[in-house]
Amino acid sequence: MLLPKVELMTDEELIALAREAAAKAYAPYSNFCVGCAIESVEGEVVTGANMENACYRLGLCAEQSALTAAQHKFGLDKVARIAVVGGSDATICTPCGGCRQAILEAAQLSARDVEIICGSGDGSAVEGHTIGELIPFGFGPANLSRPA
Repeated sequence: MLLPKVELMTDEELIALAREAAAKAYAPYSNFCVGCAIESVEGEVVTGANMENACYRLGLCAEQSALTAAQHKFGLDKVARIAVVGGSDATICTPCGGCRQAILEAAQLSARDVEIICGSGDGSAVEGHTIGELIPFGFGPANLSRPA
């Protein structure tokens, strides 16, 4: 029996959702608003935005926010693509090191080299990467042995 083909969003549609999420960011200290949209292998989408805190260390990245929503909606093992945009100029926004590690966790759980579409805050530039390109030789669940 053939399953119906899932229609996934275009890169532009996924980036647009990340931009909408960035508009909802709480970034009064840096004024660097970041939005993230995550699409599952079944076409479901969740979003997240960064949320700063006066105690800077307690802030939350957009990717972490969206990954938490993804886990609750469809599971990290079903993450297919991620779009990240941020800032206000032509500089392309990529996930920070901590977010790359969190995305690697989802990628290893799913056995997919998750695609990450990165965009500039002003909408003038977009580039695609995989998590394998952004965190080569990453350490994650696949590196941990489980007790017998």
